[in-house]
Amino acid sequence: MYKYLKYILPICVPLLILYLPLSAFPFEGMTIVQKRIAAIFIFATLSWILEPIPIYSTSVAIIAFELLLVSDKAVIFFRAEEGSAQYGVVMSHVDIMATFASPIIMLFLGGFFLAIAATKYRLDVNLARVLLKPFGQEPRFLMLGLMLITGLFSMFMSNTATTAMMLSILAPVIALFNPKDPGRVAFALCIPLAANIGGIGTPIGTPPNAIALKYLQGVNNINFAEWMAFGVPFTIILMAFSWYLINKMFPAKQRKIELDIQGEFLKTPKALLVYAVFIITILLWLMGSLHGMNSYTVAMIPVTVFLMTGIITKDDLKKISWDVLWLVSGGIALGLALDKSGLAALIVYSIPFDFFSPYFVLIGAAFLSLLMANFMSNTATANLLMPMMATLGVSMSSLAPLGGEVTLLLVVTFASSLGMALPISTPPNALAHATGHIKTKEMAKVGGIIGITGVLLSFVTVWIVNLFGAV
Repeated sequence: MYKYLKYILPICVPLLILYLPLSAFPFEGMTIVQKRIAAIFIFATLSWILEPIPIYSTSVAIIAFELLLVSDKAVIFFRAEEGSAQYGVVMSHVDIMATFASPIIMLFLGGFFLAIAATKYRLDVNLARVLLKPFGQEPRFLMLGLMLITGLFSMFMSNTATTAMMLSILAPVIALFNPKDPGRVAFALCIPLAANIGGIGTPIGTPPNAIALKYLQGVNNINFAEWMAFGVPFTIILMAFSWYLINKMFPAKQRKIELDIQGEFLKTPKALLVYAVFIITILLWLMGSLHGMNSYTVAMIPVTVFLMTGIITKDDLKKISWDVLWLVSGGIALGLALDKSGLAALIVYSIPFDFFSPYFVLIGAAFLSLLMANFMSNTATANLLMPMMATLGVSMSSLAPLGGEVTLLLVVTFASSLGMALPISTPPNALAHATGHIKTKEMAKVGGIIGITGVLLSFVTVWIVNLFGAV
């Protein structure tokens, strides 16, 4: 029965939503465009979870459906009611198509170029030999080493760039496992999870942190060191839990991993150029506040240098995981539609937070943020929720004994960075899924548990912050 349901549900449920009257929805002021985007959202969710078609195909279908149903160049049949009060705001077809060349896609491309060049000139295996040597030969401790290194880098640079770099180091390690060893899944999962979690530790580690700080001003101001005072312990505890969980769910059958990597760093002119570009790119990612370039601009440096010098050839370009770029493009397009159409805001603002207990508001807001972040970018989630939460934190007097605005904003910020249950939830997840070692169901199970645990841990963290007056 499941065999047929996975094909039937992604088609029938969206079609039902598409043809329901607006009066059937519980949201006042819902438009026709928003209803169509809701149908696309349900199609995407069911298709990504049940996988009747490859997940990158689902992403391409999202973009196509948006162009056909809700763009300014949609099929004439679907634009028959355009201009009516209930039709809503259409999306620009240029904006929808631009998701194929979004800045985040360019960041991915830069990461892929670094990874291909690193493999080609044995930088990845030599880095693996140097960085992982102190962690011994037991799989669980090697995994811990990978997670610690990834988490540390993610605190100060893009988690996508960190994941791309670490996955290139991971390749020679995974190659030592038997193809059916669950340890392959564990090692492939540990990198994106560590990257997602590590970014929470500093104000610059992930965009939601920076967005939250815009609203934490005046008497609620939190500086860099104060954020790290509670962010780093939170990150360490959740990282330790994640390490334990992954080891329990996917225990490696192989008892020892002997990283018998022979040879030295190559010293040919092209190899030296690869090393230099690798180091320069990472340093530029780390020091974004000094030179003014963002991580997307920096990512174009290795792309340009490697192509101009012949380090990456036409044959090498065929090795790029183009399916990952399509997958991420679909996630960006879906988030764009939810945001620009006003559907996400309509749903969020229709929740009557003022009538609920302050405990319910805190829990509800955090889990709403977590849910949204699994389907939208964590940045878009934070941008959407922060203004409302800031207003709610000030106006809702019953929240004051629990820490008021600071508590509400922090738990929502943490939750928006913990959405990591699907390949489209975060770019690191998409990159890791592209390795072919992780199934969507495995990622959903681990990411869901860590997300919920992280939200609960955030309540404890913020409670301690308020108790000791750390902020």
